[in-house]
Amino acid sequence: MSTSSVPNSLAHWMAAFASHFTRPTWQHALVLISGAILTLGRRTVTAALSIMGQRDAPDFSTFHRVLNRNRWSSRALAHQRFALLLARFVPQGPVVIGIEETIERRWGPKIKARGIYRDPVRSSHGHFVKAGGLRWVVVTLLTSIPWAGRVWALPFLSALAPSERLAKATGRRHKTLTDWACRLLRQVARWAPERQLIAVADSSYAVIELLAELRAHLTVITRLRLEARLFEPASARPPGRHGRAPLAGARLPTLEQRVGDAQTTWQRVQVTCWYGGDERQLGITSGTAVWYHPGKPPVPIPWVLVRDVQGAFDPQGFVCTDQHADPLDVLRWFVRRWAVEVTFSEVRRHLGVETQRQWSDPAIARTTPALLGLFSLVTLWADDIRSHTAIGPRIASWYSKAEPTFSDALAAVRFRLWNEMIFPPSPPIPKSGKFPKNVLNRLIQAICSPAQMGKVEQAAAFPTPRAHTASAVSFNPPLVPGPLSRARSSDCPRRRRID
Repeated sequence: MSTSSVPNSLAHWMAAFASHFTRPTWQHALVLISGAILTLGRRTVTAALSIMGQRDAPDFSTFHRVLNRNRWSSRALAHQRFALLLARFVPQGPVVIGIEETIERRWGPKIKARGIYRDPVRSSHGHFVKAGGLRWVVVTLLTSIPWAGRVWALPFLSALAPSERLAKATGRRHKTLTDWACRLLRQVARWAPERQLIAVADSSYAVIELLAELRAHLTVITRLRLEARLFEPASARPPGRHGRAPLAGARLPTLEQRVGDAQTTWQRVQVTCWYGGDERQLGITSGTAVWYHPGKPPVPIPWVLVRDVQGAFDPQGFVCTDQHADPLDVLRWFVRRWAVEVTFSEVRRHLGVETQRQWSDPAIARTTPALLGLFSLVTLWADDIRSHTAIGPRIASWYSKAEPTFSDALAAVRFRLWNEMIFPPSPPIPKSGKFPKNVLNRLIQAICSPAQMGKVEQAAAFPTPRAHTASAVSFNPPLVPGPLSRARSSDCPRRRRID
């Protein structure tokens, strides 16, 4: 299969990943990546082939085999992606990464790893909502994008966390979220042994065993329960005393008790980019302690207790595994985590996550991490375009925004790819000045295709009001979804019908 239909810019941008594929697989992968960027509807293989002008390709089954059969490593690609992101956005200084789980809503009896989980977006403290699908643990690079004016969460490593039901059915040990988090974060630490890594996570990862395992490899910042058991460091065992050495000293007041203590000293600070992007005046107090629970290893920690001066939110506690971390830096690093939910919303709206139709285990394990990683690659490519051409926000008389968002970055990348296919640099355009007819036909078909939206696509394009939190970026009208071809939920090419 020739890659003549692949724009030169995309082949240049993806050159760093070519060594991880065989030559035939690489040629087909470039076509699929191009199609995944340019198509506006479902991210199926048939939709990608249609937008790339390959609807009549007799060897279309080879494109399915890229995902469900061919040999290549998603982890090796994640390592390469992480290296590119560091070189471009964080060449020096601390590297702040976030780890979070998300649910990919999928249905089907052949999706083995599917489970029923609590929906973190639609649930609240008093309202529990369940969602069925695949649970992914995603590691992102939390870095400021200069031309976007804010912190973006760039996914580079993902792992599927199967349900406990599947573990029982297959006779395997069930790995919890903290087990997967430990494996992923230690993998990232091996990739960048010379860099200072700071991992931020929500309260789901505030587990003593996890912090004890990771504190020697990287810094972990997470929430701390206000009623957590805190102790003084253990004193030395007196001479002549037999038995096991003490693991912790005297019991200290809990953070909840410190909130109500009139003797607690509070320091007022200004924290920028607080929830919603505003500057917030907070009162903080900090200290050190040993977090210990019987039967678990003791973890020496510095803690930070925060309360809002205006009383807009309840007091919150934070824990860090770096004994020398500044309390204000702990808060500044932690608030970057709120960009992760924005990224999850963007990949559903603009990159078609949850619209895939693969059901085989290898294809499922590869497709979603590829689409999540595509978010980071589009950001890299937009930054490359930004060095030559300004990327401005798309505005109208009824809609304005000050800084570009991911939809603008994706539009800039699409414009570059379509421009190269319509005005190819070589061979030169004939003197008649006519555009390539096949490219124009593909572009017109993409615009004119009827919208076909199922339940998953409607949830991705029009999320519930609870999904639009204050941490979300300014509203971007979703692109009109409309697949160029319909694909059955099967990876078998001979059962697939192409319209």
